[in-house]
Amino acid sequence: MSTYFVKRLTYMAIILLAASFLIFSLYAMTPGDFITGNIKLTPERKAELREIYGLNKPLIERYLTWMKNAVHGDFGYSLAQQKPVLTLFNQYIWNSFLLAIVSTFLTWLIAVVVGVIAAYKQYSWFDTLVMVLIFSAMSIPSFFIGLFLIKVLAVDLKWLPPGGMITTGSNAQGFAYVKEVIHHMTLPVIVMTLLGVGSLTRYFRSNMIDVIKQDYIRTARAKGLTERKVLFTHALRNALLPAITLVGFELPALFGGSLIIEKIFNWPGIGQLYMQSFGLRDYPLLMGFTMFIAVLTVIGTLLSDILYHLADPRVKL
Repeated sequence: MSTYFVKRLTYMAIILLAASFLIFSLYAMTPGDFITGNIKLTPERKAELREIYGLNKPLIERYLTWMKNAVHGDFGYSLAQQKPVLTLFNQYIWNSFLLAIVSTFLTWLIAVVVGVIAAYKQYSWFDTLVMVLIFSAMSIPSFFIGLFLIKVLAVDLKWLPPGGMITTGSNAQGFAYVKEVIHHMTLPVIVMTLLGVGSLTRYFRSNMIDVIKQDYIRTARAKGLTERKVLFTHALRNALLPAITLVGFELPALFGGSLIIEKIFNWPGIGQLYMQSFGLRDYPLLMGFTMFIAVLTVIGTLLSDILYHLADPRVKL
């Protein structure tokens, strides 16, 4: 196990080093930046700022400086927001995490339960209805679902607020603040759950169909075990094994998958900040966020390998 971790950590370091150079190079070679595109600055002031922030230095020298600072936790300074990138991350990323963790929990819960029942009742009316809803959810764009639910639930029925994290001008604290946040996050969580539950339900359904045809499932039924115990104890555990590989993609998806949703619902998360930075060409913040996603991807892949080994000891690391 220790040898495996040493090898994986070495691979992770090499992958992240290559990813960091690729990320930095792509953004650095993109034409224009925040200083160049700022029409309020004089040519002399632009040249001065480029000198101050080292934007006129060679690419390799700039990368080495950025990487040295990144190792020490300094991912640069956001010129558009006038704050360090790490400070902005700490300010916005927890809002995104709140949306992502709730929607991910609901997505997996619904997908597992519905997938198991649909597989058990294959070709029934329930299975047919589930498949129709799955393909409908997968085919409709996220912005359409978001705007449609805002129109119906927020504008017409006035059940939920159309956007934001709290009511404008609200001074709520304690439990009242928590209640207000939950009320505002309901719509974006519904949309994110609808977008993710389709493909995951189909994945669990196909896995369960394969598993319940195995000999050991027939043996468990022959022993007189209840159908619920056969499905959710014996079959589901083995059907979950292939799904563990998806964990490696869940970590980056927690933050990368909510970019459009946060923009639609005006949710003050890292996704909306990232989208705004594109228009402003705030490359330090864009590089920091993209590098953050790369780190999460590598860590998620390692976690999925370890979880797969724990779930099935026959698989060697």
